[in-house]
Amino acid sequence: MVNAIMMVKPFLGLIPEVAKPKKLPPIKERLLWTAVALFIFLICCQVPVFGTRPNKTSDPMYWMRVVLASNKGTLMELGISPIVTASLIMELLAGVKIINVDQNNKEERAVFEGAQKIFALVITVVEAAAYVASGMYGDVSAIGLPMCALIIFQLLVATMICILLDELLQKGWGLGAGTSLFIATNICDTIIWKSFSPSTINTGRGSEFEGAVIAFFHLLVARNDKVRALKEAFYRPHLPNLVNLLATFLVFLVVVFLQNFKVPLKTTRGDDYHIKLFYTSNMPIILQTAVVSNINFFSQILSRRFGSNFLVNILGKWEERDYSQNGQMFPVGGLAHYITAPQTFYEMLNDPIHAIFYITFVLTTCAIFSKLWISISHTTPRDVAKKLKAEGRYLVQGRHTEEGTAEMLEKYIPVAASFGGLCIGALTILADFLGAIGSGTGILLAVTMVNQYFEILQNEGQDLGFSWLKTKMH
Repeated sequence: MVNAIMMVKPFLGLIPEVAKPKKLPPIKERLLWTAVALFIFLICCQVPVFGTRPNKTSDPMYWMRVVLASNKGTLMELGISPIVTASLIMELLAGVKIINVDQNNKEERAVFEGAQKIFALVITVVEAAAYVASGMYGDVSAIGLPMCALIIFQLLVATMICILLDELLQKGWGLGAGTSLFIATNICDTIIWKSFSPSTINTGRGSEFEGAVIAFFHLLVARNDKVRALKEAFYRPHLPNLVNLLATFLVFLVVVFLQNFKVPLKTTRGDDYHIKLFYTSNMPIILQTAVVSNINFFSQILSRRFGSNFLVNILGKWEERDYSQNGQMFPVGGLAHYITAPQTFYEMLNDPIHAIFYITFVLTTCAIFSKLWISISHTTPRDVAKKLKAEGRYLVQGRHTEEGTAEMLEKYIPVAASFGGLCIGALTILADFLGAIGSGTGILLAVTMVNQYFEILQNEGQDLGFSWLKTKMH
């Protein structure tokens, strides 16, 4: 029987790809390529989509732009959303054996990776077409069909650039993964901007500075009542405030602290094999974000077109609020409302059913995705036991055999995956309810990704001549 995935093979020649280096480049060269990839991404985040007629229309990607490395009105309009969504769907199909892929077969693995790229481009066309049809770039009849096609083509090219930059880093030319780098950069940029932004926004009470720190000093100088000015700086609604900033730092510290939680298991070589609390790293929250972003995206577009339809309202009902900017709509009913975090702590207390549903949804999905990911990413106890055997290592408590090592790991890895996923979900909820800048999901992703890069530099950075890295090595 012919494997269904191999039917994609004839089309792979049409998709560009980055060749793997013959040998791993030096760390300095890899840092350079990482910087180049990031520079190209940042340029794409600033280049506007040609042919659009911007209007004050609600943004369906508003809720997830930060964590999907997306920037409204630019070539990075869709960010990494198509890539993550395609990867999630394809990996799930392979995980439940709807698509049979032998990961030990080099050809099948290459075809599977190529199929993911093709699927990402298909999703880009669907999402871009939905954007254009919904009037996000202006009235379709005013823009014209040729220009609409050009807009979709531009977003398609941008996704292809993202895929190639991610490949460039993952295949060994750079450090880490492109998607992780882009997300971390976007989140850090958002936190810095919302802390120090000098731009002013009219909230109905006069113009206020957007940046929490800038607003703090401005309020202290401009207001005669200093106590009221301090209260405003710490608790002002609908704009970044100092409590949001403090919550952001608190969540950063908690995540950094929990990153170091690990269980050491002695091996026959005398060293330790560590099982981290965050065994699946940030993947559960990335997958959960991809699911929520796609539901919100299509729910808002359908709601604008068919707002009176009963089934559309079950998926999500959207309305504009008094404090919303640029006509931004918020979910007020349906599934989209309940899977989106409450905007404030007061809103959470005022609608406990929403809060309970959101908490249950995030904790459950993170735990499920975390446990599912160990099978998808081939980091199950048996996979790890095979890897240790290939390195000539076995667990001391595992009777010095592969089978015994796998049985021993079975006691730790599934628990670490599920409990780690729950912790990641709980941290996300905590940050959301505290009002942390960049959202709980965003902060968690930023910290885990920065930590991943730090670990890479710890392992390979001695060639850079940094004494503090050498010290950490020992």
